[in-house]
Amino acid sequence: MDNLHEIFSSLPNKITISKPSAKENKYKKIVIMKTENGYQIEKFTQKQAFHENVTADEAESFCKSVTGSDFLQLNAWDGEYEHIMLISRKGRVSYKKKKSDLAHTAQKHNREKNYILPEGTVILPLVDMGIFTKEGKVVHSMYDKFKQINRFIEIVDDEIRNADFKSLNIIDFGCGKSYLTFILYYYFTEIRKIDVNMTGLDLKADVIDECNAAARKYGYKNLHFELGDINGYKTDKQVDMVITLHACDTATDYALYNAINWNTKMIFSVPCCQHELNGQIHSEKLSLLTKYGIIRERTAALMTDAIRANLLEACGYRTQLLEFVDLSHTPKNILIRAVKHNISKSAKDKAVAEAESIINEFNLDPTLYRLLKIRNGG
Repeated sequence: MDNLHEIFSSLPNKITISKPSAKENKYKKIVIMKTENGYQIEKFTQKQAFHENVTADEAESFCKSVTGSDFLQLNAWDGEYEHIMLISRKGRVSYKKKKSDLAHTAQKHNREKNYILPEGTVILPLVDMGIFTKEGKVVHSMYDKFKQINRFIEIVDDEIRNADFKSLNIIDFGCGKSYLTFILYYYFTEIRKIDVNMTGLDLKADVIDECNAAARKYGYKNLHFELGDINGYKTDKQVDMVITLHACDTATDYALYNAINWNTKMIFSVPCCQHELNGQIHSEKLSLLTKYGIIRERTAALMTDAIRANLLEACGYRTQLLEFVDLSHTPKNILIRAVKHNISKSAKDKAVAEAESIINEFNLDPTLYRLLKIRNGG
């Protein structure tokens, strides 16, 4: 399509591809953002988002391959103009461009000024992490971490920005040194202006003492830390959000189980150290997935999170598995985002059936499944 070549000649900062041509299309929307070395393509299914970094030529070829066949609309912004392509179901292409209302300028092509945590603002936890200078500028060698933190905040913000929350009670299980806990507190109170009460929970007394001291230093009066175990933790407050980052192995399951029991509105979980199913997984028909150590480990980890996601859906949560490369640079790159939703009984039953199919085929006994069966009386 000649119009696409014209669009890419203007070096667009952002492209959205929308209006699927058929309901059964795998992807519902595609967003393409300019990066320092090319473009990042983000493809959205109903529940997941997939990312791919490509060159400008590859991005143009990709747009040509899906526009008009899989999608019927493309919008692009180059800083001065918005380009609009519409394709009829008979294949007729209409194209126009108009002065852009969006602040996509050439200087913003790397999205620096579009970050939720803006550079140039002194955010004390980021200063103490060594990511910001005392003047609020990003330390050049820490730019990747700055982007990773913003990515996490974006995932949370997707659920917050269109809601009308006046206050939130939040628990962070396995908070560790709690850098993200402090930054989340800043995001909620300073950016979204929400009255939050946050509790961080960890097993290490020295970590808890350090975190409480830091909260006092920052003046975060409604952020406090407690010594305790995820398994069996009790609270008399309504818990609106549960965060669990790097809770090892089945600790994630206990955190999710508590969140379900509390009827928590939102759950954000980045699991790690998923050993449980790796020690159980066995299948005669699909033994190839368990034959090689590294394949067995990865298969078990993926099954662990897939089962967790389905069980959350069965408990009334709209659940997504999102790509998230965390600060510890582990191979684990899945974030579970679950939001309380009106899930039909048929969808819940299907979610359970899908989970049980995997459980039975590979002779698994996942902790979250077992805990939920106990809650429901077996």
